[in-house]
Amino acid sequence: MLRIAVPNKGSLSETAAEMLAEAGYAGRRDSKQLHLIDAANDVEFFFLRPRDIATYVALGALDVGITGRDLLLDVRMPAREIESLGFGDSTFRFAAPPGRFETLEQLEGVRVATAYPGLVDAFLDERGVAVDIVPLDGAVESAVKLGVADAVADVVSTGTTLRQAGLEIFGPVLLESKAVLITGPKDVEGTETLLRRLRGVMVARQYVMVDYDLPAKLVDRAVEIASGIESPTISPLRDPEWVAVRVMVPRKGVNRVMDDLYELGARAILVTAIHNARL
Repeated sequence: MLRIAVPNKGSLSETAAEMLAEAGYAGRRDSKQLHLIDAANDVEFFFLRPRDIATYVALGALDVGITGRDLLLDVRMPAREIESLGFGDSTFRFAAPPGRFETLEQLEGVRVATAYPGLVDAFLDERGVAVDIVPLDGAVESAVKLGVADAVADVVSTGTTLRQAGLEIFGPVLLESKAVLITGPKDVEGTETLLRRLRGVMVARQYVMVDYDLPAKLVDRAVEIASGIESPTISPLRDPEWVAVRVMVPRKGVNRVMDDLYELGARAILVTAIHNARL
C-alpha cells in the first residue's frame, strides 16, 4: 500500500481532506483518528502534525505526504516537492519596529525570532547575512516587545497582527508558500496514480464546462472567445443552421465569456461544475 501522510489539524487539514475525498479516497470519520486503511484504493493514511510530515517522508517511514512548502524547507531534510496543490497560500516576511531596519544587511548580528528557524537561516545564509536565530513556536510578533528579539520573520497575510504589535514589514519576501505533495529521495510505486487524481481535482476546481447553441456561421468567432483545452466539441442540431457547442473554460472570468458569447449570438448558455477530470 502507498503510505500517505495527511495533516491532522491546522489550516491545511480540512482542505487536504476535501481534496482527497474528491479524488475518490476514503476519509476519516473521527478527527482523533490517526490511521486509516483505504483497501479499495490500496493506500494507507497517517494523520500527523503538519510540521512532522516532511521528516517522516524524508526518513522513508512514509511514502508521500501533504504539507506546506514552508514546513518542507524548514526541516532541511531530503524530502522533495513533486506538486503544488493550489491551496494554503502564505507569504513570509521580515518585520521590526518602524524605521529600525530597511535592508537585510542591517540584520547582521541581531536577534531574529521565528517559528521557522531552518527556513530563515537558509534564506539568510544564501545572502551572507549572519543573525542570532531565536526559535519560537507561535506568537512570534510578541518577541520584540518582550525583548527577546530585534526583528521577526513570520507568515504575513494582511499585516494587521504585526501592526498591532508595533511592527512593520521590511526587506524581500522570504517565501511564497502553498500546500504541496512531497516524497522522499526515491520514487515510490503508486505515487503517479495519487498525483494524477489530485491533478484531476485541481483542474475541476479551476475550470467549468460551458454549453451553448450558436449559428454555425459564427463558430470560428466563438472559438476565438473560448478555445477550450484543445478545441470545443461541436454537435449538429435539428436546425442545420445552428450547432451545439461544449467547451471547458477557466472558472475565473466565466461570466465575461458568457457575456461575449451572448453578444456574438449564442443562446441557451449553460455553465456546469466539473467534479473531476483527467487531461
